[in-house]
Amino acid sequence: MLYEDLTAYDYQDEDAFTDRESGLCALWYRPAYSRLNIGWLEAGKPYSTGAVPAVFVEKLKAVQEVQWMNVCLGLHTCDLCPGEEAPEGNGEVRIPGEPGVAYAAPFLITHYITAHGYRPPQVFIDAVLAVDLAAWACARWPDVPFPWVPQDAERVLE
Repeated sequence: MLYEDLTAYDYQDEDAFTDRESGLCALWYRPAYSRLNIGWLEAGKPYSTGAVPAVFVEKLKAVQEVQWMNVCLGLHTCDLCPGEEAPEGNGEVRIPGEPGVAYAAPFLITHYITAHGYRPPQVFIDAVLAVDLAAWACARWPDVPFPWVPQDAERVLE
Protein backbone atom coordinates (compact mmCIF):
# COMPACT_ATOMS: atom_id res chain seq x y z
CA MET A 1 0.00 0.00 0.00
CA LEU A 2 2.16 2.82 -1.25
CA TYR A 3 1.15 6.39 -0.54
CA GLU A 4 3.70 9.17 -0.96
CA ASP A 5 4.61 11.06 2.21
CA LEU A 6 2.62 14.23 2.86
CA THR A 7 -0.07 13.43 0.26
CA ALA A 8 -3.74 13.48 1.20
CA TYR A 9 -4.89 10.37 3.06
CA ASP A 10 -7.99 8.88 1.43
CA TYR A 11 -7.93 5.22 2.43
CA GLN A 12 -10.91 5.52 4.80
CA ASP A 13 -13.48 8.31 5.04
CA GLU A 14 -13.84 8.03 8.82
CA ASP A 15 -11.37 7.72 11.66
CA ALA A 16 -12.14 5.11 14.30
CA PHE A 17 -10.61 4.48 17.71
CA THR A 18 -11.01 1.21 19.57
CA ASP A 19 -10.60 0.87 23.32
CA ARG A 20 -7.34 -1.06 23.78
CA GLU A 21 -8.40 -2.54 27.11
CA SER A 22 -11.77 -4.01 26.12
CA GLY A 23 -11.30 -4.29 22.36
CA LEU A 24 -15.07 -3.89 22.13
CA CYS A 25 -15.80 -0.21 22.67
CA ALA A 26 -15.25 2.09 19.72
CA LEU A 27 -15.89 5.55 18.42
CA TRP A 28 -15.81 6.85 14.90
CA TYR A 29 -16.30 10.15 13.13
CA ARG A 30 -15.66 11.94 9.86
CA PRO A 31 -12.56 14.07 10.56
CA ALA A 32 -12.74 17.85 10.28
CA TYR A 33 -8.95 17.93 9.94
CA SER A 34 -6.82 17.12 6.89
CA ARG A 35 -4.96 13.82 7.06
CA LEU A 36 -1.56 13.45 5.43
CA ASN A 37 0.11 10.12 4.65
CA ILE A 38 3.36 9.18 6.34
CA GLY A 39 5.27 5.91 5.98
CA TRP A 40 3.08 3.88 3.64
CA LEU A 41 5.91 1.90 2.04
CA GLU A 42 5.95 -0.83 -0.60
CA ALA A 43 8.70 -3.20 -1.71
CA GLY A 44 10.43 -2.07 -4.87
CA LYS A 45 9.44 1.57 -4.44
CA PRO A 46 11.94 4.19 -3.23
CA TYR A 47 11.56 5.86 0.15
CA SER A 48 13.52 8.34 2.21
CA THR A 49 16.21 6.86 4.45
CA GLY A 50 18.44 8.25 7.16
CA ALA A 51 19.04 8.48 10.86
CA VAL A 52 16.33 9.64 13.24
CA PRO A 53 16.69 10.65 16.90
CA ALA A 54 16.38 7.72 19.31
CA VAL A 55 14.02 9.78 21.47
CA PHE A 56 11.67 10.08 18.47
CA VAL A 57 11.55 6.30 17.98
CA GLU A 58 10.91 5.69 21.68
CA LYS A 59 8.12 8.27 21.77
CA LEU A 60 6.50 6.86 18.62
CA LYS A 61 6.55 3.38 20.19
CA ALA A 62 4.97 4.80 23.34
CA VAL A 63 2.22 6.47 21.29
CA GLN A 64 1.51 3.14 19.63
CA GLU A 65 1.10 1.56 23.06
CA VAL A 66 -1.80 3.87 23.91
CA GLN A 67 -3.52 4.57 20.58
CA TRP A 68 -5.52 1.95 18.66
CA MET A 69 -6.73 3.60 15.44
CA ASN A 70 -8.52 2.20 12.35
CA VAL A 71 -7.90 -1.39 13.34
CA CYS A 72 -8.82 -3.76 10.49
CA LEU A 73 -9.70 -7.44 10.61
CA GLY A 74 -7.01 -8.42 8.10
CA LEU A 75 -3.27 -8.10 8.60
CA HIS A 76 -0.71 -6.29 6.48
CA THR A 77 2.67 -8.02 6.37
CA CYS A 78 5.83 -5.99 5.83
CA ASP A 79 6.70 -6.77 2.23
CA LEU A 80 10.15 -5.18 2.67
CA CYS A 81 11.18 -8.14 4.86
CA PRO A 82 12.36 -11.33 3.21
CA GLY A 83 10.93 -14.67 4.24
CA GLU A 84 8.18 -15.66 6.61
CA GLU A 85 9.42 -13.73 9.67
CA ALA A 86 7.97 -10.41 8.50
CA PRO A 87 6.01 -8.50 11.15
CA GLU A 88 2.34 -7.75 10.66
CA GLY A 89 0.19 -4.75 11.40
CA ASN A 90 -3.51 -4.06 11.20
CA GLY A 91 -4.04 -0.48 12.24
CA GLU A 92 -2.88 3.08 11.99
CA VAL A 93 -1.49 5.92 14.08
CA ARG A 94 -2.71 9.54 14.14
CA ILE A 95 -0.35 12.31 15.18
CA PRO A 96 -1.60 15.90 15.34
CA GLY A 97 0.47 18.36 13.33
CA GLU A 98 -0.14 22.03 12.77
CA PRO A 99 -3.72 23.14 13.46
CA GLY A 100 -6.10 21.30 11.14
CA VAL A 101 -3.57 18.65 10.04
CA ALA A 102 -3.06 15.12 11.34
CA TYR A 103 -0.49 12.63 10.10
CA ALA A 104 -1.80 9.17 9.17
CA ALA A 105 0.74 6.37 9.43
CA PRO A 106 0.48 2.58 9.31
CA PHE A 107 1.09 0.75 12.56
CA LEU A 108 4.21 -0.78 10.98
CA ILE A 109 5.88 2.63 10.76
CA THR A 110 8.16 1.99 13.75
CA HIS A 111 9.30 -1.26 12.13
CA TYR A 112 9.98 0.56 8.86
CA ILE A 113 12.12 3.09 10.72
CA THR A 114 14.10 0.64 12.86
CA ALA A 115 14.45 -2.30 10.46
CA HIS A 116 14.54 -0.62 7.06
CA GLY A 117 16.07 2.79 7.76
CA TYR A 118 12.99 4.75 6.70
CA ARG A 119 13.21 8.43 7.63
CA PRO A 120 9.86 10.21 7.87
CA PRO A 121 9.63 13.91 6.97
CA GLN A 122 10.94 16.26 9.66
CA VAL A 123 7.45 17.72 10.26
CA PHE A 124 6.27 14.26 11.35
CA ILE A 125 9.29 13.76 13.61
CA ASP A 126 8.64 17.17 15.19
CA ALA A 127 4.93 16.38 15.62
CA VAL A 128 5.66 13.08 17.39
CA LEU A 129 8.13 14.80 19.69
CA ALA A 130 5.45 17.41 20.53
CA VAL A 131 2.86 14.81 21.66
CA ASP A 132 1.97 15.17 25.35
CA LEU A 133 2.51 11.50 26.07
CA ALA A 134 1.56 11.76 29.73
CA ALA A 135 -1.89 13.09 28.80
CA TRP A 136 -2.36 10.47 26.09
CA ALA A 137 -1.24 7.60 28.33
CA CYS A 138 -3.71 8.50 31.08
CA ALA A 139 -6.70 8.74 28.71
CA ARG A 140 -9.30 6.13 29.65
CA TRP A 141 -12.35 5.15 27.70
CA PRO A 142 -14.49 6.94 26.58
CA ASP A 143 -11.64 9.47 26.20
CA VAL A 144 -9.11 8.53 23.54
CA PRO A 145 -5.46 9.48 23.06
CA PHE A 146 -5.95 12.06 20.31
CA PRO A 147 -6.95 15.69 20.87
CA TRP A 148 -9.27 16.38 17.92
CA VAL A 149 -12.11 13.91 18.45
CA PRO A 150 -15.38 15.83 18.02
CA GLN A 151 -17.94 15.80 20.82
CA ASP A 152 -20.54 14.28 18.48
CA ALA A 153 -18.41 11.24 17.59
CA GLU A 154 -20.50 8.08 17.39
CA ARG A 155 -19.68 5.73 20.26
CA VAL A 156 -20.25 2.03 20.84
CA LEU A 157 -19.98 1.57 24.58
CA GLU A 158 -20.20 -2.26 24.74
